[in-house]
Amino acid sequence: MAVPKKKTSVSRKGLRRAGQHHKLYRNHPIGCPNCGQMTLPHHVCAACGQYKGKEVIKFKDDKEDGQEQESV
Repeated sequence: MAVPKKKTSVSRKGLRRAGQHHKLYRNHPIGCPNCGQMTLPHHVCAACGQYKGKEVIKFKDDKEDGQEQESV
């Protein structure tokens, strides 16, 4: 069985462990296939509300709100 000859220093151990956390802070936005807006992967598009080609969130249109105010 392989055994290390010297003790691993605290700083060397810290440098080794720190390299694994960089992937948590990566944010590579991709273009939404529906509207082209930049979104994060595996997230609902904030512009059109679609995820994997399905509408998940419905947004109110500005035109609908304007018509309701005129009729009142």
